[in-house]
Amino acid sequence: MSTLYEKLGGAAAVDAAVDKFYRRVLADDRISSFFEGVDMDKQAAKQKSFLTMAFGGPNNYTALDMKTGHAHLVEKGLNDSHFDAVVEDLGATLKELGVSDELIAEVAATAETTREDVLGRS
Repeated sequence: MSTLYEKLGGAAAVDAAVDKFYRRVLADDRISSFFEGVDMDKQAAKQKSFLTMAFGGPNNYTALDMKTGHAHLVEKGLNDSHFDAVVEDLGATLKELGVSDELIAEVAATAETTREDVLGRS
């Protein structure tokens, strides 16, 4: 059985998706302010590593855990509506790349497993 990572197309697909995803996020007035002053090259590299691991690909993720890594954003007001916007932007990005609705639903379900940690409620 192939992993979600393999179904999506592996490293090249994750790289393309993350690059397009962050362009969409930075243009999204609901969440772009959380990325002010962020080194987006480093952010994209961390996101690629995280999504690769989360989707069942090679685990090379070495950044902070979700709760610790987002604690400063929760202090700035990060909440469910912002999390929903990120998931929406990720789904729209994958749709733009021609990913099937079935796989987008799997990605959204995977993202959902991080909600409580990202929002500091775990």
